[in-house]
Amino acid sequence: MIRRLFALLSALLLILLLAVLGVGGFLLWLWLDQPATSGAAAGAGMEKPVEVLRDARGIPHIFAAGERDAYRALGYVHAQDRLWQMEMTRRAGAGRLAELVGTRLGDWALRLDRSMRTLGLHRAAEQMEATLSPEAKAAFTAYAEGVNAYLKTRREPLPIEFQLLHHEPEPWRVADSLVWAKLMALQLSGNYREEGVRARLLQTLSPQQVEDLFPADPPGSPVTLAAAFTGEELTRALALLPELGFDTASNEWVLDGSRTTTGKPILANDPHLGLEAPILWYLARIVTPGFTVAGATVPGVPLHILGHNGRVAWGFTTTHSDTQDLFIEKIDPADPTRYLVPGGSRPFASRTEAIRIAGAAEERLTVRETRHGPVVSTLLDGAGGAPPDHVMALAFPGLAGDDSSAEALYRLNHAADAAAVREALRLHVAPQQNVVYADTAGTVGFLAPARVPIRRSGDGRVPVPGWTGEHDWTGFIPFDELPQAVNPPSGQFVNANNAVVGPGYRHHLAADWPDPSRARRIVEMLGTGSHSVEQVAAQQMDAVSLPARELLPALLELASTDGRAGEALALLKGWDGRMDRNRPEPLIFESWQRELVRVIFADELGEAFPSYWDLRPAAVLRALRPPAGTGGRGWCDDVTTPTRESCKDMVDGALAVALSRIQARQGPDMRSWRWGTEHRAALNHRLLGAIPLVKDLLDLSIETDGGFFTVNRGTTRIRDSAAPFAHVHGAGYRAVYDLADLDNSRFVIATGQSGNPFSRHWGTWFRPGGTGARCVWPATVARWRRQGRRC
Repeated sequence: MIRRLFALLSALLLILLLAVLGVGGFLLWLWLDQPATSGAAAGAGMEKPVEVLRDARGIPHIFAAGERDAYRALGYVHAQDRLWQMEMTRRAGAGRLAELVGTRLGDWALRLDRSMRTLGLHRAAEQMEATLSPEAKAAFTAYAEGVNAYLKTRREPLPIEFQLLHHEPEPWRVADSLVWAKLMALQLSGNYREEGVRARLLQTLSPQQVEDLFPADPPGSPVTLAAAFTGEELTRALALLPELGFDTASNEWVLDGSRTTTGKPILANDPHLGLEAPILWYLARIVTPGFTVAGATVPGVPLHILGHNGRVAWGFTTTHSDTQDLFIEKIDPADPTRYLVPGGSRPFASRTEAIRIAGAAEERLTVRETRHGPVVSTLLDGAGGAPPDHVMALAFPGLAGDDSSAEALYRLNHAADAAAVREALRLHVAPQQNVVYADTAGTVGFLAPARVPIRRSGDGRVPVPGWTGEHDWTGFIPFDELPQAVNPPSGQFVNANNAVVGPGYRHHLAADWPDPSRARRIVEMLGTGSHSVEQVAAQQMDAVSLPARELLPALLELASTDGRAGEALALLKGWDGRMDRNRPEPLIFESWQRELVRVIFADELGEAFPSYWDLRPAAVLRALRPPAGTGGRGWCDDVTTPTRESCKDMVDGALAVALSRIQARQGPDMRSWRWGTEHRAALNHRLLGAIPLVKDLLDLSIETDGGFFTVNRGTTRIRDSAAPFAHVHGAGYRAVYDLADLDNSRFVIATGQSGNPFSRHWGTWFRPGGTGARCVWPATVARWRRQGRRC
């Protein structure tokens, strides 16, 4: 008996020891998996010696005698620090993720591959290569040479992700860099799903009710420059369409010298995208005898997406214009290989795509295209969700083979002044972006370049018949007629995805614009005074929610003050709308608003409600206080019950549910509730973050201020029942450019330069503090100054 017990204990200790050694060995492996960062450009095929110096935050400062060598060095250091990110991006764009990860973690990779193959993104990237000038082509080619030099000369093992998947990367090609532009064009132009949702709502609701659900901007909001399917069939078709577009938001503003303490322009920009670790952006600086550029790059791309070149600075936000249309195509009843067009029929353009899947048989996908674009309604199941005699095709300029957007960015990087910025952007095709820019001479400007369709009829809000020709695109808005201006009388341009033109603009850009609250708040903070670089940086961190200030009085007016509700209302009455992570009021208000959207609209919308469920303060306020002459439209009445409920019933019921839910998660002491406990920025490694024990070691997630409508953006997914207030989307890069001294410009990214979790540059811009890591912007930022050859 004792022997058996001893043997059992010995076995258990051995298992425990092996587990500890295994985990320890794994962690040691991660720690040792570091690139050599001294002499980083050695062996990269340079024409002349290149010096790459990394500062304390791991930012490479590349000093080269010529641009080709500089771009080779950038490719080399990108590969050193972010090779896995680069591999995932090019495989996503090429529709080749499933051959790497298979379906072991679900079929998400296979579904994305089908989407990318159907849209032909990598094919379009290969065609884009032909649009590059010799100078731009040389830059992309040199960059690829630098990446490949690293793959050939590296001494350290491949990043841990490659080893876990037993994968060896292929040589880098120019099209692998260009495909990122195609991915971003899709991500920043994904309005076609909104067309489908609106069409579905119109199947059961009146146009006036749909107007209530998507209220127009209130008067005085900032302006940057002043169906053939049945409801059931459409629902099935929409369920099959891929999620190609995501919530996008960004802030930018530029002040001319009359509005700054320096006497020269100051430009601020913070683009908002999905959050993860490492973040999308990578800071870098290039210096050659005739060219310098500094700011945000994307690993895999040789050009600076955002930044300054010593003479001009620029920033981007997404226009949210309608540059995508869904066309319902009717199949020729006499020949299923053809589709109807005005005056007859045409054959579908067809090709077969072979999708390799790790651990499974290859899948062959038949892709069809019409004169409007690729057929997207059969993406997920191969059989289609449209009726047997119809399909849906997506029209989008970003899929065009003659897309010269990469050339436009190359020329923007090299623009000598404000006029050259404008000329560079003539070549930009997709996605439509709001570009603010300034030069050291003092000119400030705004321009929204892209190919924006001109429709024969309709406004792009819903899918339209493709066989009649009545909704066809007849061309694109001429460049000189796109929204643009320089040196405004106000001394400023402000855009936070709000409307860029007013009702007097002669062309159609969009039927709806994102909520203008962030732009309103920026304008409010700027006022009419002058501002310093430090003040502008602080404004980027502003966490005041104007919708909270506007909706809350209506809620307080209706709500009962009994019991727990009275305690919550007492807190909210003294709240200024600031989304402070350490306070209970933001959590109470957002939870209340979440429930209000559900109880007010879910009964009327039925199965369409999940697609609509979001924080919609304007729609809630319109339901509680209907505009004169609308008759109220009865949104507060629950149509599924025999009784007639009032808005007060909805307000009280929603608050009770919200408070109950918070109490279940944070306990009964209301004053100890914290917004930050629920509102955490999700900064974790997409692959390694799924490994137990390792996940917690690598997690950079932090509690954050802000919310959906604040300048310091903190987007949430309230339809996610497990974590409705997790911060999933926000500013991964912030910059403030000082045109009086561009070396005094400020830069910060959300995580760190390295993609290796055990690198000291994994979480460069975070420090321990409070209940977790805390972003230290703007106290610690990159300020790059010329100090000879030292950084």
